[in-house]
Amino acid sequence: MKLQFLGATREVTGSKHLITTKKGLNILLDCGMYQGKGLETDAMNRDLGFDPAKIDYLILSHAHIDHSGLIPYIYKLGFRGTVLCTPATRDLCAIMLADAGRIQEADARQFNKKTERVGKTPIEPIYNEKDAVECMHQFISIP
Repeated sequence: MKLQFLGATREVTGSKHLITTKKGLNILLDCGMYQGKGLETDAMNRDLGFDPAKIDYLILSHAHIDHSGLIPYIYKLGFRGTVLCTPATRDLCAIMLADAGRIQEADARQFNKKTERVGKTPIEPIYNEKDAVECMHQFISIP
C-alpha cells in the first residue's frame, strides 16, 4: 500500500490523501480546497497531484470545504468513482458545493472585469454550480 499526502501538509486546509493498494485500487481520503484570499490559492487548487479519472473511491470525512471543496473540480476533470460519506455530509455537500460553484463563478466574473481593462487573459472558475450539482450523483450515503 502506498500513501500520499497531497494537501493539508504543514497547513490546515486542502485535505487530500491518496491511498493506492497493492491491487491498484486508488482511494482518495477527502478532496479539500485550499482556502485563501483572491487568487493566492488558485494554482494550489488546480494542481491536484493525481489523475481524477483514476480514482476509484473518495471517502469523505466531513463536509467542510477544506475537505470536500474540490469534488466538483475532480468531477469536471473526469472523476466517476464513488464518494462515500454519511447522509448528513452528503446533504451538507449538496448545499455547500453548489454555493461554492456560484462563488467561483462570481469571483471569476469580478476578476475578469478588472483584467479586461488592462488587457490581461481572463480566468475560468475552477468549477461552476452545474459541476457541483452533477457531482452529487457520485455520492453514496452510509450511516
